[in-house]
Amino acid sequence: MSIFDDDRRQQPSAHEIGSDLSLLSVDELKNRIALLKSEITRLEEEIAAKASGREAAESLFRF
Repeated sequence: MSIFDDDRRQQPSAHEIGSDLSLLSVDELKNRIALLKSEITRLEEEIAAKASGREAAESLFRF
């Protein structure tokens, strides 16, 4: 066993963009939609946090 974290296997993602959806059930598709919606929300929250941090920095350095 290696002492480096990079050697660990990564778990497959729950959804891969562009993957074949034909074999999934309706429930599986709904679960993926819920997963993607929660990820969109998380991304939007990160954008808002970064934007507010940038605004704070800009206001600090304004004359």
